[in-house]
Order: sequence, then C-alpha cells, then structure tokens
Amino acid sequence: MKRACRFAAALLAVLPPVLQAQDYLPPDELIGPALLARPEVRAAAARVDAAGAGARALGAGSNEFEALLIPQRRNTDHEGDFNEWEAQLSRRIRLPGKARLDREIGGHLSTGADLRLDDAEHQAARRLLVLWMDWLRTGRTWAELDRQQQLLQRERDALARRLALGDVAQRQLDLFEAELARLQAQAIVAEAAAAAARQALAGEFPQLPVPARLPALPEPQPLPGGSEAWRQLIVERSHEIGIAREDALRQRAQADRARADRRPDPSLGLRVMDERGGMERSIGLVLSVPIGSRYRSAVADGEAANATAAEVEADGVRRMVEQEAWMTTRAADAALAQWQAQQRALQAQEAASARARRAWELGESDLGEYLLSQRNQRQAALDEATARIGALEAGLRVRVDSHELWHPDLPLDGHDHDHGDLR
Repeated sequence: MKRACRFAAALLAVLPPVLQAQDYLPPDELIGPALLARPEVRAAAARVDAAGAGARALGAGSNEFEALLIPQRRNTDHEGDFNEWEAQLSRRIRLPGKARLDREIGGHLSTGADLRLDDAEHQAARRLLVLWMDWLRTGRTWAELDRQQQLLQRERDALARRLALGDVAQRQLDLFEAELARLQAQAIVAEAAAAAARQALAGEFPQLPVPARLPALPEPQPLPGGSEAWRQLIVERSHEIGIAREDALRQRAQADRARADRRPDPSLGLRVMDERGGMERSIGLVLSVPIGSRYRSAVADGEAANATAAEVEADGVRRMVEQEAWMTTRAADAALAQWQAQQRALQAQEAASARARRAWELGESDLGEYLLSQRNQRQAALDEATARIGALEAGLRVRVDSHELWHPDLPLDGHDHDHGDLR
C-alpha cells in the first residue's frame, strides 16, 4: 500500500493541467458534504457506530453476575416456626484465551464496518460521476441540435427570400422545411432528455448546484503512467477486497472461538444460608461446570467450514476486482481511441459538407445531396461530442475507482474516519 501511495503522489505531479483543473466537474469542496448526505452513506455511518458498540460488547463479554435469594419458612412439630433464607452471588468466568478471541472478533467487526462506510462513499462517488456525465452528455446533445437548428433556420429564411425573387424553385424550399422539421423533432427529444438528466442529478445530489450553462469540455488525455499502473492502484485500494478479507478474518476468529468454547466456562459463586431463625449459619463457594456434548463440537465444525468458505469467497472477490480493474482501464483506452476516430470523422465530414454546399451553390449538385451532407455532419458532430464525453467519463471512472478523485476523509459525528493503510 505504501508503494501505491508513492505511485499516486508521483502520478499527481505529472497529471496534465487540464485533468488537474477539472473545471467541468463540481467544485471539490462540495463533494464531501454531498457524498456524506447520501442515504446509503448515512446508513453505513450508523452501522459503524453499531459495530463499535458490538465490539465493546464482545470485549466486555456476556457473562454477568447473577444474584439468587430464596426466603423460606420452616415449620417443626416440636421446636416451632423459623424464618430461613439462602442467598447466592455467582458469575460465569471466560477461560483464558476466549476474551482475546472476542476482542479480535470485535476488531474485525469494526474494521469491516469502516470499510463498508468507505465503500458506500465510493459507490456514491460512482453514482455522482454517472449522473454528472449524463447531464453533460444530454445537455451537449441538445445544445448541438439547437445550434444546428438555428443555422438551418437561417439558411431556410435566406432560401425563402430567394424564392420570393424567383431565384429558386418551391421544391427546394419544401426540402428545407422538411429537414428543419426533422431537426426540430430531434431537438425536442434531446431537450426532454437533458431536462430529465438535470432533474435526476439535482434530485439525488441537491447539495451540488447544477450550472445554468454547460461548461467547456477539454480534450480527453491518455492515462498518465499507463493502464497497468492504474490497474494495480485500483486493486490495492479496493474496498471490496478489504471487506472480504476482514469478513474472512472475523469468521476464522469465530471458528477459533467456537473451538475454544468446546471447553465450557465454569461458574463461580458465593453462597450464604441462614437457618433455624439465625441459630445456624453457613457460607460456601459454589462451582458449576457445564458438561460439554456433541452440540459444541458440531457448532465448532460448522464455524470452521464457514471460515473456509469466507476465505474462498475473499479470493473470488479479489479476482473479480482484478477483472473489473482490467475492464475499467481497458474501457478508458478504448474510449479515447474511439473519440480520436470520431474527431477525424468529424473533420472529414466538415470538409465534405463544405464541398457539397459549394457544389450546390454552383448548380453542380441538387439540394438533396447538400442536405444529406449537412445531416451527416450533424450526426458526426453529435457522435464526436458523445465520444468526447464518453472518453472523459471513462478516464474519470479510473480515477474514482483508484480513489484519486472524490474520496475525501469525511468527519462523522466529531470523530475522524481514518483507516490507515486500508485507505
């Protein structure tokens, strides 16, 4: 983990300025309160307190003092009636080693709860990234369609003036009207999608102000240091692996505790008796030892099997995280390559559209070919914007999963939540 932290520090030093600035993302100082306000994070924080109380209970033990009082009255034929009583104070005593195991179980319980809180924050950060980028994506689509609609409207108005002068045929204006109506329909759908994405973002993260205007988007950049380094960082900082490891360690400690419990805890007490109206008194020690049976052996065997299962599951979780880390970094590389291809396609389509317009103006081609080239250019512009946002989102997902983005240490009820190397 120290090696991963040193790598992260060196990595941040070489990040391109455009990635460090992140002007198109929410302000960093608002991220912590927004994540802390999520219901799943608040629930996980409450479970940290519950786990702490459970750990204290395990450390103290469930054996408590028991008081016994038996008042009675003796009646004899020759000596009369006597008031008598018996009193006993006893407590079951944990055998050596059991208290240590109970504290160990409590420690793993608390650490696991802390890691689950970290994971809840991580999942909240993932959700924020999805909603924020979806708002950018749908908003950018609507903005691009609206811009194209305004350009096409101006061309339509210019063509209408030429028609009034008898310079063009009505058929050409009809084609423009149809193309403009098609574009308007697309813009209406895009506007509705953008409004829905904005509402989803504002509804789930009301603490984050959603800008009235879309921010400018930078050009996506390759992952600094290469995908393999980021993949290792994701695995080393995985909360899922830490949770599975702590659950396995706790289950193994519980198995050891069940095996130790095959020797029952004795009960030791003090007993006082008063008989014949105080004429006879006695005091003594009481030792009670349960006689173990096959039940305790069966419980120990079951806990040992559960511990083995938890260890196997922890190994499976690690493999799953490694596979997901590979897919996440690979997706970032692929999304970057896709955007670069879409950018080249847009540039080529813009050049083709310019030539088609010139040919139409010179009468070398009909209006339908020009409108088709314009339609292709609009689609290429939308594809480039979508690919740009997809590449940015894929790169940010790597940074979120590696805990380099949106993973602040949040104060909880006045105490810091810091987990040392597990962070």
